Amino acid sequence: MNAPTASTAPAAAPSSASVWRSQLGTYLGLMAVLAGMVALFSSLSEYFWSAETFITIANEIPALAVMAVGMTFVLIIAGIDLSVGSVMALAAATSAAAILQWGWTVPAAAALALATGLVCGTITGAISVAWRLPSFIVSLGMLEAVRGSAYVVTDSRTQYVGDAISWLSAPLMGGISVAFVIALVLVIVAQLVLSRTVFGRCVVGIGTNEEAMRLAGVDPRPIRVIVFAMTGLLAGLAGLMQSARLEAADPNAGTGMELQVIAAVVIGGTSLMGGRGSVVNTAFGVLIIAVLEAGLAQVGASEPSKRIITGFVIVAAVIVDTLRQRRAKV
Repeated sequence: MNAPTASTAPAAAPSSASVWRSQLGTYLGLMAVLAGMVALFSSLSEYFWSAETFITIANEIPALAVMAVGMTFVLIIAGIDLSVGSVMALAAATSAAAILQWGWTVPAAAALALATGLVCGTITGAISVAWRLPSFIVSLGMLEAVRGSAYVVTDSRTQYVGDAISWLSAPLMGGISVAFVIALVLVIVAQLVLSRTVFGRCVVGIGTNEEAMRLAGVDPRPIRVIVFAMTGLLAGLAGLMQSARLEAADPNAGTGMELQVIAAVVIGGTSLMGGRGSVVNTAFGVLIIAVLEAGLAQVGASEPSKRIITGFVIVAAVIVDTLRQRRAKV
């Protein structure tokens, strides 16, 4: 899919040919990294290069992928949301409580999970915009508040929902789950929204130069709130996906997952300074993290080693992206 990357707009807009070359270079670079990792782990483990491994990876990434879609939009507007992992846990907890304790139907419980995520994201965005507070601080506070709420809802115990929402993790053709198909569709739709709609252009414009958007007659405040609300909604969907895969709602689920989400988006080339990003590239970032974790697990790397290596990969991605931006300005 030839999905254009939203990029910053300097004083003189770059030609379509230079933009296309930049996009092509990014895609080829990410694909080369992914292919190199697959080749490396295939040589280190005789079990890595197998259909089972790739199906397992595909079925484990939907929750991370859908949250990364929302985080891409957040980073493009030069914000950040550290609460997505906790929101995912709370959404799963509320749906489990609705099914097990309140006797709700599965569709109603699923709607409650999505609404929970939507409300959490809206609160984060509204507070950040209304009081002009850094989204880092607001979402950090939400991280703690929402995690505590998940403990309250579940009474600090894992809630086993069984196969109540197992259809999300049910295998389709080739063993790929419904959740993976949903995540793939969301990536495509989100990329089209970002690159082909007025809303997407406004998102990029806010991250590039918010004051210029105001002078152009666009109020950035509702757009910022919508972006955070959308991110919360997707975190709620991720909670359903996680609960379906584990057949349980764990109040500790998603702890530290916000860092994985941000890492996937940054590895995909989205600027932490705002104004530039691509949902398709974020999907590549999700795959790179998933392949890295699966490969390290298969070669027997310890948990501390996996965290160290993943950290270096993230730093390397940021360095490469910074160098690419500097070269583009020359």
